[in-house]
Amino acid sequence: MTDKLTKNERRAQAREQARKMQEERRKKEQLRKGLTIGGIIVAAVAIVAIVAVVIVNSIRPAGPGPENMASNGIVLGQDFVAERTAATPPEGEPTPTPERDDIIQIRIYQDFGCPACKAFEEANRATLEQLVSSGAATVEIHPISILDRFFLGTKYSTRSASAGACVAEYAPDQFWDFNKAMYENQPAEQTAGLSNDEIVDVAEGAGIDTAGGLADCITEGRFMGWAEDATILAGSEPLPGTDGVVADRTPTVLVNGELFPGSPGDAAGFQAFVTATAGSLTESTEAPTESPAPSEG
Repeated sequence: MTDKLTKNERRAQAREQARKMQEERRKKEQLRKGLTIGGIIVAAVAIVAIVAVVIVNSIRPAGPGPENMASNGIVLGQDFVAERTAATPPEGEPTPTPERDDIIQIRIYQDFGCPACKAFEEANRATLEQLVSSGAATVEIHPISILDRFFLGTKYSTRSASAGACVAEYAPDQFWDFNKAMYENQPAEQTAGLSNDEIVDVAEGAGIDTAGGLADCITEGRFMGWAEDATILAGSEPLPGTDGVVADRTPTVLVNGELFPGSPGDAAGFQAFVTATAGSLTESTEAPTESPAPSEG
């Protein structure tokens, strides 16, 4: 007897092996396609869910603005304690923050989805924190939404501005923490952005207690209508205390009513502008000698 296979037997064995390998490849290809389609479906369902929330909120009648944002911005004073104000009533007009001559007043019109706003925040965070913590300045932050077109129809800029308004109402003294966390978790353009539930997670990650109505306010997009109105107003009418400046781009940064003309990531330029604009008000406050490297956004 012999264990050698005949030529026909070897051919039959090779064909069977090839058949098994082809069948295995076919199964793997079907699995890969299934996973890909499943992922697309999951992503599509998530985007549809976000868009549904957007549509529901877009047809909701106008309500009052958020508390502590009578000017459509939240004013943060020494140690980042927020100034308390009543909510602007439905169809009411915002009340500009009174001008002062005893303190530097910095106003920032920003979009949480804006890479240049992130660059400004990262580059100038240390300067702003020192000025505000020392009592030399206030920072007034106006969340607006001009970049919705970059987030696949989910209105991320408007939803995140609404979330900022929710924090201003429910946890005003932690707004600065929320502001930093939102830029640290900024989504890329040409994506759906963060969902409302993910924004709640960002707030909680910043140490903010979202119980007591804050989480619901964010997930409902309660102040989306307000955010849209505030954006239109800021971009179409001269900003209070300025010589015709409008916030038609972000960030729009004002120091005592004067527009900062420099690059968002230019920390040294911003420090110099604050010093030159505020004059003697900055003499008792030393700016940080080093600032974080600006983000490329």
